[in-house]
Amino acid sequence: MKKLRFGLPKGSLQEATIEKMAKAGFNISVSSRSYVPYVDDDELEIRLIRAQEISRYVEHGYLDCGITGHDWIMENGSKVHEVGEFIFSKVSRRPARWVLCVPENSPIKSVKDLQGRRVATEVVNLTKRYLKKHGVSAEVEFSWGATEVKAHELVDAIVEVTETGSSLRANKLRIVDELLVSTPRLIANSSAWKEPWKRRKIETMAMLLKGALEAESKVGLKMNIAEKNLAKLLVELPALRNPTISNLSLKGWVAVETIIDEAIVRELIPQLKAAGAEGIIEYPLNKVVY
Repeated sequence: MKKLRFGLPKGSLQEATIEKMAKAGFNISVSSRSYVPYVDDDELEIRLIRAQEISRYVEHGYLDCGITGHDWIMENGSKVHEVGEFIFSKVSRRPARWVLCVPENSPIKSVKDLQGRRVATEVVNLTKRYLKKHGVSAEVEFSWGATEVKAHELVDAIVEVTETGSSLRANKLRIVDELLVSTPRLIANSSAWKEPWKRRKIETMAMLLKGALEAESKVGLKMNIAEKNLAKLLVELPALRNPTISNLSLKGWVAVETIIDEAIVRELIPQLKAAGAEGIIEYPLNKVVY
């Protein structure tokens, strides 16, 4: 049987990735004693690997494809085919940002002030390239963790990842500059991408995953309305395309169905009601595929 070797990120992105894969139709079960999760697709072989390493294993062909952050692809300098970008994370739908930080009372105001100083970070290569770009010579050391604490006692600055900035503020750190914005990416090995079956399988997964993510911010709406009020209703009603309109068995009435952004539903439903809509139903969506 044909198999596609697929790497999922172990660690901070693991839970969010498995949740999104389930919405895409791939149910994955992880055992605490195994790095080989179960998936209800006989054509997939899944491996749980640290996000920091996935791009290297994809590049070298141990994995056919995988999901990892754009930051780790750049940090490793991996030559892979990028299939798609997927904005989800462990905290929010915001992209992750790698930022240069110093204590709030530090005299460092810009990257130029790091000349001859010491910086701690997990993304050593990214940081060295950033400093070189700005013509700054500084010592960059790898941080094994607790990087925020080191900024106050052991180093002059840190380069750390954040989504909301709350952890940095809690540790009394100030952002000096932003190095990189990162989102999860589905990547493929160059040779695997050239194989027709593997490419179709990867493209199908990408389409379903994107559809699942698109559906998270949208809902479906159904309602009934008298034909005489339909034109007024359509003025109020945004739609993914044009709404679906069908006749009811009751003469002079129609059913209207559409897909809209969830964020506007609470303001929209009173407007639809005022326009004459009745029996308004809001329902969640699993996938929206364009």
